[in-house]
Amino acid sequence: MSSPSSASPAVSTPNDEKFCRARIVDRKDLAHNLWSIRIDIGGGNFHFVPGQYATLGVQTPTKHVERPYSIVSAPHEGFLEFFLELVPQGALTPLLYKLQIGDTLTCRRVARGRFTLDTKGGHTNHFLLATVTGVAPFVSYVRALQHQSKNSLIQHKVFLIEGASHSREFGYREEMEKIDTEVSWFTFVPTISRPWDEAEWHGETGRVEDLIRKYTDLWDLDGQNATAYLCGHPTMIENGKAILHRRSWQKDSMKEEVYFLPSSAAVPRSTWTWPWRKHGFAQGGAA
Repeated sequence: MSSPSSASPAVSTPNDEKFCRARIVDRKDLAHNLWSIRIDIGGGNFHFVPGQYATLGVQTPTKHVERPYSIVSAPHEGFLEFFLELVPQGALTPLLYKLQIGDTLTCRRVARGRFTLDTKGGHTNHFLLATVTGVAPFVSYVRALQHQSKNSLIQHKVFLIEGASHSREFGYREEMEKIDTEVSWFTFVPTISRPWDEAEWHGETGRVEDLIRKYTDLWDLDGQNATAYLCGHPTMIENGKAILHRRSWQKDSMKEEVYFLPSSAAVPRSTWTWPWRKHGFAQGGAA
């Protein structure tokens, strides 16, 4: 018999007051390292505002691992949806990647985050910039507005530019393009940065930040009539803010959600000097 001093420490498990047990009800594999899941939290109410994140977790034999992920679904939908990217050396995404329909995970009962659509700040134009899984909160914005439009007139205009290396990384391209054709208040532009790999691609090419000047001019957007929202890769966010700043956008006209924090050597610094905002940090499959 083991003595108390040599016994293995007890593994802490999430309690029901802070966590609910969620079940995966749908999964779509979109690329070799990208997938989406829909989860059911057992019939309980989960209140959130489009743009917020939920904290998902997996219980291992030795510990409970959890990370925040932006919510794709809109509040009126009867499920929570997430767009995830596998990071092989990450703490959680390899565990999530193994889960299939019917498997369970944990979800904290309270959604958090301030990366929400500002419809009361005076700007009626919203300029959304995303890379790959960074589109997640923006899909939530658009789905919620589309639902709202069934009963009321949408007084705001939403412009979304989403970037990826290849078109297969656009998890919601078809949905966003369909809504673009159906409503007057939403415009969607996807762009790929490696067009030489896709001869059949006839859309925009280049990185998201390469298109900022073109489309702010085309759509007549500036820091006086629009709010910019940047979500996803930190390099895009850093460069995008610098470009917008040089075009007279001020701090109060920009919002950001960084999906992972880079080392100082990993990301070239632009002339922009704002610090990374830890309270805005969420992980779209980043770890």
